Parts: sequence; structure tokens; C-alpha cells
Amino acid sequence: MRLAVGVARAVQKQRSLSSFLNSLSRFFSQLPSRSDRPSFGIAFDIDGVILRGESPIGGSPQALRRLYNRSGALEIPFVFLTNGGGFPESRRASELSKLLGLNISPLQVVQGHTPFKQLAHRFENDLVVAVGKGEPAAVLSEYGFKNVLSMDDYASCFDGIDPLVQYKMWTTATKKSCTEDMPSKHAIYRQKVKAAFIVSDSVDWSRDIQVLFDILRTGGLPGREIGHQPHLYFANDDLAYQATFPSERLGMGAFRIALESIFNSIHPNALQYTSFGKPNPFVFKNAEAVLQQLVSAHCGTQLLQDSNLIDHHFGTVYMVGDNPSVDIRGARQAGDPWFSILTRTGVFKGTENDTNFPADLVVNTVEEAVDYILKRECA
Repeated sequence: MRLAVGVARAVQKQRSLSSFLNSLSRFFSQLPSRSDRPSFGIAFDIDGVILRGESPIGGSPQALRRLYNRSGALEIPFVFLTNGGGFPESRRASELSKLLGLNISPLQVVQGHTPFKQLAHRFENDLVVAVGKGEPAAVLSEYGFKNVLSMDDYASCFDGIDPLVQYKMWTTATKKSCTEDMPSKHAIYRQKVKAAFIVSDSVDWSRDIQVLFDILRTGGLPGREIGHQPHLYFANDDLAYQATFPSERLGMGAFRIALESIFNSIHPNALQYTSFGKPNPFVFKNAEAVLQQLVSAHCGTQLLQDSNLIDHHFGTVYMVGDNPSVDIRGARQAGDPWFSILTRTGVFKGTENDTNFPADLVVNTVEEAVDYILKRECA
């Protein structure tokens, strides 16, 4: 009897194993083969390549539409790799979708401050200050920071910290009391700021430099004695970028130079900081990992959050940008498999290649860039 039961159980296990293997075989047979997966990916800068202000340029909507199939699904993996920011990736994706008439996923938007999410666990419950246009505090909150204040809110808790505030009529009309929807003044006074994040371009340089100086020289307690400098992070180090005005505008890198120059002129120790954004090779490697995730989604497999688990590799990743010192330099430093394409619609306006950071290819518009890529890859 026991022998019969044992045999029955063994047979059942064999059937279960056989059923599992058959199911696994059917699952893999339904997946596209590796030869069907895209062998290349594309990273586009936004300002000066895709948009100027909020207007599409260089035939960008038509160019990007070629990367989707007839049903509107993404066929060629691409991301927007921009040093800009100030809003959560979900909101930026929604805005780009409306401006370009395409379905853009938040995963496809890699902003200068996107790497900040990797620091959330380090400063999860610490008081941190977010600086910049847009919604810098909301960005960090979405990343997982639980005790974050915007510079607007933080500065409003200190009477007289900005001696010029009475002359800034654009701020007096919307200024909030420190006690509205945030900790009391007394609580802020006692809490050390453990880190300051420059999420996007500063709107009020005089106030932001003054308050950051107060935070950084006192160990995070403005108005106190000199202390150990808190951490300072910049989303990018762009000296200039292309906006709607014909010539370039000063960017976050210029703001960093101003803050650093003032700090180093007064403080006995040099300013310590970390800058993300292009041309940092880390940013390009991260963009490559995101493109690999898009391939996983494109192939119908489960979206993998851990890039180490993705075994798909690209033969080429194209960087299409307008700034030689940022886009092209970064792609060159990242090395294989990156291929750099420089457009003439933004910062770069030369007739030949850039002399300091020459691109692999120079074109007039992003539409020409996409046309070159598709002919090269799909011929």
C-alpha cells in the first residue's frame, strides 16, 4: 500500500514537473527572439533639439513619430536625456505628449535631477532644502524624501534672511507664512539642514545664494556659528542652454560658479559639492539602462527595475544633442556603444564640426538625425 502511494506521488510530481516545463516552454516560445529586438537605442536632448521653449523645432514630432508603429506603440526605444527639470518625470512626460502629439512614458524622461532618487534612502527623514523653478520640493517628495522644504518655504521661516525681499514685488504677493502646511518656525530653527539640492534653475539668485551660504557655512543652522558643511548637490552643471532668446541663457553651472566663488572668498574651506547631469558618464550609463528597460517592455516581458537583471545589449546608442560641451562630450566620454550626433538648432550653430568636442555626425535638425539613424540601422 505504501509502495503504491509512493509511486502515485512520484508520478504526480513528474506530471507537475512536466506541466511546468511545458508552460515554461510555451512562455519562451511566445517571446520575440533576440534577433527581433531593437539592436539600437536613441537619447534625445530636449531644449534646442526637440523644443525651443514650448514649440517643437527641427521637425521633431514627425521625426519621433517614425519610432512608433502604426498602432502607436513604441517600436524603437528612445529616451529624453535632458539636464533640465523642475517637475516630476510623470508631469514632464504628460507635457511632452501634448506638445509632440505622442504617447511619452515617464520612464522615457531622464532629467538632470532623476539620479537624486538614488539618494532618498540616505536622507529619507533628514531635513533637506530643494532649490529651483517649478516644483522642486514635490520632485524630491516623489523620490521618497520625507522631510523636504522648498527654498521659498524655508526662507520664509527666517525674518530678515533676505534683506532685499521688500523690493521683490513678485514674491510678496504669494509669500506664505512658515506655519502654513509646514513645521513651525521653532521646529525649523532647531533642525539642521542635512543637504541642499539644486533641483532646477534658481529663480532668485540673490536670495538663494544668500540662504545657501547661511546653510552651508553654519552646518545647516542659519544664524549660528560656523559648522561642518552639509551636503550640496546640483542636478547639472550647464553653463548655458538654448531657450527662446536667440543667444544662450546662463544655466545652473553659472549659478554654481557664483555660489562657489562667494563661498570660497569668505569661508576658510572650499565649497564641497556633487554635480550630476550631462556630461557625467554615469548619466549616460543610466540612460542606457533605461533604454534596456524599454526593450523589455517592448518585447512583452515584465519590466525589470534592476538593470543588472537585463541581458539585452545595444550595438549602438545614439546621443542627439545641440551642446558640444555637454551632449557630445558626455557621449564621447561614455564610450562604446555611444554614437554622437550634433544638431544646429540650439547652442551649436557652426557650419563645420565643433573643434573642442567633435561629434561623430553633424546635421541641421533632429529630423535629419532620425533619418540617418533609421537608414543606417534598418537598411
